[in-house]
Amino acid sequence: MKRLDRYLLSQFMVLFGFFALVLVSVYWMNRAVLLFDRLIGDGQTASVVLEFTALTLPNVIKAVLPVAAFAAVLTTINRLNQDSEFVVMKALGVSPWRLAVPAVAMGLIVMVMLSALTHVLVPAAKARLADREAEVARDLSAQLLVEGTFQHPAEGLTVYVRSISDLGVLKDIYISDRRSDRTRTTYTAEKALIVRTETGPKLVMFNGMAQVLRQSDSALSVTRFANFTYDLGTILAGRERSARDVEELSTARLIAPDDAVFAATGATPEALRTLVHERFAEPLLAPAAVLLGFSILMLGSFSRFGLWREIGIAVVALIVLNLIQNAVTGQVNKDAQLWPLYYGVPLLGIAAGVVMLGLAALPRRRRRSAQEVPA
Repeated sequence: MKRLDRYLLSQFMVLFGFFALVLVSVYWMNRAVLLFDRLIGDGQTASVVLEFTALTLPNVIKAVLPVAAFAAVLTTINRLNQDSEFVVMKALGVSPWRLAVPAVAMGLIVMVMLSALTHVLVPAAKARLADREAEVARDLSAQLLVEGTFQHPAEGLTVYVRSISDLGVLKDIYISDRRSDRTRTTYTAEKALIVRTETGPKLVMFNGMAQVLRQSDSALSVTRFANFTYDLGTILAGRERSARDVEELSTARLIAPDDAVFAATGATPEALRTLVHERFAEPLLAPAAVLLGFSILMLGSFSRFGLWREIGIAVVALIVLNLIQNAVTGQVNKDAQLWPLYYGVPLLGIAAGVVMLGLAALPRRRRRSAQEVPA
């Protein structure tokens, strides 16, 4: 029996790895394309795009692991059934309860993986991603040093640079500042430099002109300058992270929050407690999905065409389970006191799987399977 368990578990894990790799690749590539368009359009480098896509990977893996485990179970059982291996096992007296042990073991392995992702890796990746997004938002060089393109680094502000030299000199620069209700200012200069100072970045323009249009009477004043310093720090106003999302904190910090956690997130103790329960309940969906799919296929009988009817039922059952999970999440978001419902969804899936395994193990089903063994 131990050899049988190892054989089935190895079959499950091989297909689990295959489906996980395929699903993660597809899902991650879709996210990477969206990030690539947005970041490259903002003037970021390929290394920044690669870093951002890598930081989204833990969350992608967390989303696809239960589906990969579910697909691995369905594919393995269907193949073994088509090859008559499962039918022979049943005919030899191996009960569905015994056959379910390797499937449950795989579900527990996936649950451990999900726990590591949910409690540690995903929050750390989200925190790092949020910090990097804030850094990119403050990176004026990436937003201003784009040749031949009108940039809008802040609302009411337009910047255009015709060309940039190898030394970083901005040539033929145009700035339109419409952030004031009283005046509209336009700056033009032959060249400019971005200079880092203790009080923030400054734009030093040479051989240019400032045109100030007063909105009240449409009076225009023109000032020519040999050099002029424009404070870029005003563009950065409001770009600092004012609060940290609770999703960026590890479960250990949420379980025992201190004053710094409440100050950084602005969350209530009830919100933190609800998130902790959600994180502990989410990995339980993996063994629930695996057991649910396995038990439904155990109700099927031998067919050389496969257990496609049972597979369809199992897929519908998993969809229903996820719909219930989404509905529960919505209710708990409205009333934090309903957090026990988080655990009810995976327990419902496990209970349904246990009931169907019991039906598959009935003596009449065993006799039926034995009669269906091909001669």
